[in-house]
Amino acid sequence: MILLLSPAKTLDFTSEHIPLEPTQPAHLSHSSELITELKKLDTEEIASLMSLSEKLSTLNHHRYQEWKKPHRLSESCRPSLLCFKGDVYQGLAVENWNKSDFNYAQKHLRILSGLYGILRPLDLMKAYRLEMGTKFQNKRGKNLYAFWGSILTDALNVEIKGMKQAAFINLASNEYFSSLQEKELSAPVITPIFKDYKNDKYKIISFYAKKARGSMAAWIIKNKISSPEALTTFTEEGYRYDAESSTETQLVFLRKPEA
Repeated sequence: MILLLSPAKTLDFTSEHIPLEPTQPAHLSHSSELITELKKLDTEEIASLMSLSEKLSTLNHHRYQEWKKPHRLSESCRPSLLCFKGDVYQGLAVENWNKSDFNYAQKHLRILSGLYGILRPLDLMKAYRLEMGTKFQNKRGKNLYAFWGSILTDALNVEIKGMKQAAFINLASNEYFSSLQEKELSAPVITPIFKDYKNDKYKIISFYAKKARGSMAAWIIKNKISSPEALTTFTEEGYRYDAESSTETQLVFLRKPEA
């Protein structure tokens, strides 16, 4: 199985290094093309494109100008899984992982990225801001979906070929999963959905759902889950699989506070 995650806007490059050999992102040549075009933007254009404050646009303008390949391990260039600190990554809790967990994740976890395309957990990355949904006009089209085209789908299809259990577990947001051409994926896509009980009904609450997606990814990795069918046994954070509201491709998990 391959687990798919989104990146996070919140970054942290101060975490401790892990005693594992870092790797280079597979699509650095494509990333470099994007950076070449991003370097042409001034701070006002970046602010307008990404709806950023002057401070953040200045920061990212500097990041683009300083970006280079290949990446080298440093205080400003770290393994990707250590850099993201959003809600999903709170649930992932990599600070509690061991070497075996990171090695398993390196084989089975992929982070979809507007700049890097696909990141493995140990792939080095530099701080950046470029969300997949950004309407950035580039040489390949009007946005990043056009830029990446079939590249990410093709890459994932190559990876899934060598796996005994061929399935994509979609724990990414719609914005990032839409960068893939779902109909062209060569294995089934299974999307877990997490709902909480509030105001007399079950509904998706963004913060909890994001954290639950990270928690499920961590559970799969730490327990070396290899079968899509086993996902229904997930009970972390108080969630329970609900067969009645689930389908073959959408697994619904419900959580209701104890009275």
